[in-house]
Amino acid sequence: MIKLLISDDSAFMRIAIRKMVEGHPDIEVVGEARTGQMCVEMAEALRPDVITMDVEMPVMDGLEATRQIMARCACPIIMLSSLTERNSVTTIKALELGAVDFIAKKSSFVQLDIVKIGDELVDKLRYWAKKRSRFSAGGLRPAVSSVDTSKPVFQRKTENQGVPGLVVLGISTGGPATLPQTLKAMGKLKCPLVVAQHMPPMFTSGFARHLSTETGLDVVESTDGMEAKPGMVIIIKGGTDVVIREPFPGRIMLYERTSPEAPIHPNADVLFRSAATVSCPVVAVVMTGMGNDGMKGAQELVARKGSAVLAQTPDSCIVDGMPSSVIDAGLATAVLAPAALGARLARMAGVGGLLGASLV
Repeated sequence: MIKLLISDDSAFMRIAIRKMVEGHPDIEVVGEARTGQMCVEMAEALRPDVITMDVEMPVMDGLEATRQIMARCACPIIMLSSLTERNSVTTIKALELGAVDFIAKKSSFVQLDIVKIGDELVDKLRYWAKKRSRFSAGGLRPAVSSVDTSKPVFQRKTENQGVPGLVVLGISTGGPATLPQTLKAMGKLKCPLVVAQHMPPMFTSGFARHLSTETGLDVVESTDGMEAKPGMVIIIKGGTDVVIREPFPGRIMLYERTSPEAPIHPNADVLFRSAATVSCPVVAVVMTGMGNDGMKGAQELVARKGSAVLAQTPDSCIVDGMPSSVIDAGLATAVLAPAALGARLARMAGVGGLLGASLV
């Protein structure tokens, strides 16, 4: 039985969440908190398997409640955030503090799509409840592994292709907490880095500004028809897909072409496949996330360009589905922890990197 604690100052939303889960016999609502302070106290007393946490609450907001729960009685916390820029920034901070996931809800409860959000919520409750035993003070513990993550785990070998003209990166669940580690270790590149982070609209603009502040890099949200210039880190606009075009050699352009076939947006497979059409060397990076987005796109990059593909070590991921799918398919050039991924990109394409550095 999954013990769920609901924390939301809206009585309507607490009832709505209860309605979403009451038809599932494996989920039991063990408590409802109206404030962040109540949530902290009930978390300590009830020891739930998962908590749904509203971002904005009286007395103590969701950010501070998350901080205190992770320090005192850590368990999986799923943030419920309205689709506003202010709430998106707070949600990203909560994810860095240890919240494991989030669900975007519409600001108007009248418009709330109960069925869609309910299905997403139940799936996430079941997933994170299984991870409950890996939580302790400070949040989610890495899985035990015999792999020495301080050294690369070599997979597929590539020919020396010279300095990349483009880096593309796919990331999902765990991205807001993990990506800053990679970017800080990476520094400024001689080429653009384009990131497909699974996020809804209104979230990526705040995420880009947050990363820019955290890393000191030129991090921006994508716009339709923008030119990707050296040194830029471009976060694809939430809820959209981007394709890369090269109108003439050396000029990389981004266009919004949201794919109806893609199951999630921004989509790494769409990005990677389009990157396979450019004339310069391309490096693909696949990091923490559910599912296998990025694997098929990486296959195309390897088939058409022999590109290097870097994957995050599964035991350093919040969720290892995406990098594991690349590793299992034999596509990874090297498997590295987040900071080591950044260091490798700096070696390959950094401003202080060596010309022609090995892609492995």
